[in-house]
Amino acid sequence: MGNAKNLKVISPVDGSIYVEREFATSKQVDETFVRAVEAFQDWRLMGFEDRVEICESLVDYFDANQDSIAKEITWQMGRPIKFSAGEARGVVERSRAMIAIARGKLKDIPVPAQQGFKRYIQRVPVGVVFSMTPWNYPFLTAVNTVVPAVLAGNTVVMKASAQTPLTAEIFADAFREADLPANVFQYLHLNHAATERVLKEAPINYVGFTGSVEGGASVERALAGRFLGLGLELGGKDPAYVRADAPVEQTAVNLVDGAFFNSGQSCCGIERIYVQRKIFNQFVEAFVAEVNNYKLDDPTLPDTTLGPMVRVSAAEFVREQVKEAVSKGAKALIDENRFEHSKKGTPYLAPQVLVNVNHSMSVMMEESFGPVVGIMPVDSDEEAVRLMNDSHYGLTASIWTQDLEAAEQLGHDIQTGTVFMNRCDYLDPYLSWTGVKNTGRGCSLSEIGYEHLTRPKSFHLKL
Repeated sequence: MGNAKNLKVISPVDGSIYVEREFATSKQVDETFVRAVEAFQDWRLMGFEDRVEICESLVDYFDANQDSIAKEITWQMGRPIKFSAGEARGVVERSRAMIAIARGKLKDIPVPAQQGFKRYIQRVPVGVVFSMTPWNYPFLTAVNTVVPAVLAGNTVVMKASAQTPLTAEIFADAFREADLPANVFQYLHLNHAATERVLKEAPINYVGFTGSVEGGASVERALAGRFLGLGLELGGKDPAYVRADAPVEQTAVNLVDGAFFNSGQSCCGIERIYVQRKIFNQFVEAFVAEVNNYKLDDPTLPDTTLGPMVRVSAAEFVREQVKEAVSKGAKALIDENRFEHSKKGTPYLAPQVLVNVNHSMSVMMEESFGPVVGIMPVDSDEEAVRLMNDSHYGLTASIWTQDLEAAEQLGHDIQTGTVFMNRCDYLDPYLSWTGVKNTGRGCSLSEIGYEHLTRPKSFHLKL
């Protein structure tokens, strides 16, 4: 991404340098956090409705600037322009939900009355929040921490991915127009060494990180012994299970979208599918037909539905997974020649569907984060659950069926943070966003997310 002084964003669209920024110096980093600590002293005392008004103005900014924000997303990380504006709309929807949730969640907690005493629990902001956000959904992942942190009375320093640094700058512009007091929200462009120093030394009180398992482990090591709040949303290998009573055509269309939207670069995207044997062939046929409707091309063109992956190395990783699976007996069902822009040595990669797969193959066990999915037949619910749980990850899982009771019962046995029925690859801001195993720890969204951005303070007052 750059040398010791400069950050350079190579656009996956055409390989050009799209953004260049200087990394923050040690002095700039230190001064940023000093300002954040100072700003917190006043911001924590700001009335809740005043904070709400500012966040509602931020929402208005994203609503009004969808087209320009979409362009920046497309050029920085390659999502087709046809879909990029949806991320700005998602920020609007999610922010409004978090404002509504905050109205109830941030109130004082009453306890049973006791004569001669006034007792209650107050939720107070933790202080300075350091938000580290990824490139694949640069705004939607950031908003999960930034908006509730500000609403709760914290100050925020944001480090956006080096692939999508303009995300932080756009948040700063939005807050500036919303008249957020100075230094309540700041951002830094940091290299790895500077980021590690922040985690080890800066006056921070909570860290929110979304990224790889390796990145999460590095964050934990850097924070060792600091006793800070930490939220980690890491990798995923999210499964879907299609029962025999599911409507085949409709289910296939939805799961193709769940697997290949954003070129498969989604932590909660579908990466493996288990289908009851009775409908397996019918499902695979419908699935492949839908994949072949996709158009891989320049993501700035309005009719492109599949853009490049974020970088060449990511595309080559997926190619190697497919090659390894085929060498072990898997069958690739998509003819790459149908996707003329797919070329080795570029981030443009044709989607791929594999059958005859099993759990000895990397493509069924390790996160692909690309446009590939393996599909396996199963003979029972029990077999499906066993295979779904055979993973180091656990972010979401989806069950496709017309039997609500069966889906709920299966959901109790699946090791995951979220269970879906007849949908996938979606975040509901009223539900907790969390994972198990190597997917991480902590929680964002829902009323539970606010518990990580505040701390309880008890008042025990004798009258």
